[in-house]
Amino acid sequence: MQTPWGDIPVSDAHVHFFSHRYFSLLAAQRNCSFADLEPILGWTMPPEQPEQLANDWVQEMITHGVARAAIIASIPTDESSVDAAVRAYPKRFYGYFMINPTTGEATPAVEKALAGPFLQGICFFPAMHRYSMHDERVLPLLEMASSKPGTVIFVHCGVLTVGIRRKLGLPSPFDMRFSNPLDIAYLAHRFPTLSFVIPHFGGGMFREALMLCDLCPNAYLDTSSTNSWVKYQEPGCDLTTVFRRSLEIAGPQRLLFGSDSSFFPRGWQKPLFDQQVEILHNLGVTEPDARAILGENLQRLLSRG
Repeated sequence: MQTPWGDIPVSDAHVHFFSHRYFSLLAAQRNCSFADLEPILGWTMPPEQPEQLANDWVQEMITHGVARAAIIASIPTDESSVDAAVRAYPKRFYGYFMINPTTGEATPAVEKALAGPFLQGICFFPAMHRYSMHDERVLPLLEMASSKPGTVIFVHCGVLTVGIRRKLGLPSPFDMRFSNPLDIAYLAHRFPTLSFVIPHFGGGMFREALMLCDLCPNAYLDTSSTNSWVKYQEPGCDLTTVFRRSLEIAGPQRLLFGSDSSFFPRGWQKPLFDQQVEILHNLGVTEPDARAILGENLQRLLSRG
């Protein structure tokens, strides 16, 4: 993709794969049919086959010049959709899946997912599923991940809002007690070969996310979303300040560009990419560091060769 530093292969670290199964599970929670969702949401509903949705995303990536993307199964038990997408386009996608450690399905799901070649990111949403990352049910999952090189641990911290649940009138009883990035510090020390990715710069717990990165060299920040959480920071703190401080503390080798793209017809969020590129360029980021942030860091973390 053309950038102020020249042509750079961009890999997006944060794209939600809103599959047919994902919407079907939400429709069941709302006690309505899949077909009822489109007029409520105003979105284009995905095809039934995940490979077809994967093709839609590939075409969108080609349009914008995105080389690769980490796609996320955004509800537990939907890992098969992402697996099918990555299987269809292994040179375009990395596969992430969401797990809820409080259910009996978690351990066999992780075992099955990591046994194959297409799922590499385990996504934990502690506030959503109301558990601590220090819960005894989390450790066995991390132990399995640590035995599989090229597996990353994605932990959502800070403010958590799920826009689609709000649109559908579904309750979101999230527990913010479990949203602190510092909950990861002990785990990052215990599993030094694992890479822990904190999206959205910590989602409002920016200070704590920086502390985590300062303490743990295997902690990473993804830059995704509008980052509207900056409104909770001290006056004068904007996204430029966030990037500057992240570069100072975590360094360019531990920042992962992400867009938080998710649905059609909106597609890939190029305006967010353009905004972040402008900020990085204005901060004087060098071409090698820009290449790292915009793609090479993600490729390095997920390399299994």
